[in-house]
Amino acid sequence: MKKIILLFFTCSIGFAQDVEKAAIGSLLDLWHQAAAEARFKPYFGMMSADAVYIGTDASEVWTRKEFEDFAKPYFDRGKAWDFQSVRRNIYVQGDVAWFDELLDTKTNMKLCRGSGVVKKVDGQWKIAHYVLSMTIPNDITRQVVPMKTAIEDAYLSKLKP
Repeated sequence: MKKIILLFFTCSIGFAQDVEKAAIGSLLDLWHQAAAEARFKPYFGMMSADAVYIGTDASEVWTRKEFEDFAKPYFDRGKAWDFQSVRRNIYVQGDVAWFDELLDTKTNMKLCRGSGVVKKVDGQWKIAHYVLSMTIPNDITRQVVPMKTAIEDAYLSKLKP
């Protein structure tokens, strides 16, 4: 009897995890779609009030409000950005989950990686932290680093005491 109860409990947890992962996956897909369709309010409505967005440039660490201010002109012109997840991993721990996704950006950034944290706010999953990173194939890292060295050295010098 104990084995049956344990099996039932284990299956229930697995099913609940699958349901949460599906809800989070849908949230992220709808979020990306809202940007592609320049729907400002729905896009930012899927983020928590205290959300942080980290862009590809080292200086881009924004609160939700700062990210809204940055993004508004893109949304106002009728199309912000169009990212499509081509692979995604989601890990759920209660009312918090984290994820990583490989993105087809359909732009000059090509393949990018998104990662972040979602949390339940009033029973709904919200994006609390998102990091967008450009990928650099290992085979060309030695070619890319010299292209960014001067810019990043200058930025580093501003950060150091």
